[in-house]
Amino acid sequence: MITTKGYAAKSTTSGLAPWEFERREPGPTDVLIKILYSGICHSDIHQVKSEWGPAIYPIVPGHEIIGRIEQVGSDVKKFKVGDLAGIGCMVRSCGECDYCKNGQEQFCQKGKTVWTYNSVDADGTTTYGGYSDKIVADEAFVLHVSEKLNISKAAPLLCAGITTYSPLNRWKVGKGHKLGVLGLGGLGHMAVKFGVSFGAEVTMISHSPSKEADAKKLGAHKFCNTKDPEQVKALAGYFDFIIDTVSAPHDYNIYFNMLKVNGVHICVGIPPVPMEFMGNSLMRGNRVLTASSIGGIPETQEMLDYCAEHNIHPEVEIVPIDYVNTAYERVLSSDIKYRFVIDMASLAN
Repeated sequence: MITTKGYAAKSTTSGLAPWEFERREPGPTDVLIKILYSGICHSDIHQVKSEWGPAIYPIVPGHEIIGRIEQVGSDVKKFKVGDLAGIGCMVRSCGECDYCKNGQEQFCQKGKTVWTYNSVDADGTTTYGGYSDKIVADEAFVLHVSEKLNISKAAPLLCAGITTYSPLNRWKVGKGHKLGVLGLGGLGHMAVKFGVSFGAEVTMISHSPSKEADAKKLGAHKFCNTKDPEQVKALAGYFDFIIDTVSAPHDYNIYFNMLKVNGVHICVGIPPVPMEFMGNSLMRGNRVLTASSIGGIPETQEMLDYCAEHNIHPEVEIVPIDYVNTAYERVLSSDIKYRFVIDMASLAN
């Protein structure tokens, strides 16, 4: 077994603190990765607090992982020692069902998707995430990370990046389309960057007029302050697509009415309450309401390669590991532009 240093929460109220645990020795198809950077995702907070179902304590969060490979198993074909590598939200699936074979491992038909942390692996052990100094994973769930990327910024691509890239890519959003991005946060700022890069006209939609300058810096062409009725009225029937990154309750009818005939509203935020809207807001115009999760392994690799080729990085604040509890507080108060990344070298200090 491999002794591993990390930060873990031991209850819903304990906060995160140093914790040593053991990882398995690499098997024939496994790689051992020295973790260099680990992103902080809002879902880490939800799971630490058992807000998405009972957590398995102690819990070591982190599913936005960038590191270098230190050891490879005897049958590993994709990687060699020294390669930059990434791990996202999952580390295993059945590999046999139609969804797994088609690169949608996150929806494994046999229910055998194993998440990077707070999950039960095939051998019955608990998975522990990226707030740690090393990780072992099967090469099939490890991503190549280009040396072109700034690795201190790249970690959030493994969740926030693929969560926004996947639906925009699937719906073929691009030149000639008008895209609305609802909410300027960790997901929203990546949606702006991808939308602009894909060639769409991008409008940031927000109830905070103070965010207009930041939206324009990120590349947004236009801005809509939803507290101004005239601005909202001017966008009636305007958008081909809206990507909705808001995780708080909000009035969907406002945004459905901004869609053209056959327009598409894509939800990637997860509000804690059931959605409520008037059916007529969708029916009037044959509008589509859809949602999107993360992407599978092939699409995540495609996204990483695209970002390397087009120099797309998240906007991040890099912090030491002992700052993580303060970082959580700041995420909850929206006091971050736009993602935290932990420099895991600080774990050794």
